[in-house]
Amino acid sequence: MVEHERFIARRRARFDGIDGKVNIPYGTALTCQDGFLMHKNQRVCAVGSQNALDYFVQDDDGAGDLRGKLVDSIQRCLERRDAAYQTRWDKVWSSALCQRYRRPESDDHWLWARAFYDAPVIDLRAIATLVQLPVK
Repeated sequence: MVEHERFIARRRARFDGIDGKVNIPYGTALTCQDGFLMHKNQRVCAVGSQNALDYFVQDDDGAGDLRGKLVDSIQRCLERRDAAYQTRWDKVWSSALCQRYRRPESDDHWLWARAFYDAPVIDLRAIATLVQLPVK
């Protein structure tokens, strides 16, 4: 696993952090130190935690804002229970690209791995196209 140095809040983060209550606005930069996301010299959460997945994306390449928007859009699109719901999920399950970003522990339920949240923007754009999101 690559140890990223910079992260960005992809949405407002409000939760009980390691060193106290967290209220971090969208777009706020964080650093990674010894496996913890840091904000104002306080440990927010472990880089591999569910809170890290839910609120932050890596920004080492300066594309964190776009990465966060793509991750959010892909997840919202896949959660939408419309007529194309199963078609979108069938495409994800059969995609070699998507399989690279899937957590392998469940054969019948899809969970995105940490790598999805850190993925190169080009891969996230390809996944967005696959699930028929308009890609900018």
